[in-house]
Amino acid sequence: MRIHLWVSTFMVVTPLGVTPLFAADEASIGKDLKVTIALQGMPCDSVRESKRNSDSDYSVTCKDGNRYHVFVNAQGRVVVQKL
Repeated sequence: MRIHLWVSTFMVVTPLGVTPLFAADEASIGKDLKVTIALQGMPCDSVRESKRNSDSDYSVTCKDGNRYHVFVNAQGRVVVQKL
């Protein structure tokens, strides 16, 4: 239940944090992406770089060198794929 609530929050908050008006929230997006990756059981010490590909679709590079594709699939679930 907690993960479902967090995923719902992620889908609502993520688009808001990446608009130019909310550019100061970039650090917050990095933290959200780091937590999302950790919830999927994958390592990421901290987010070094993130690129928004489209709505709820990101390419993430962690400081430890791991790279991920984080997105919401057609069923509305957050997916993390190692690149």
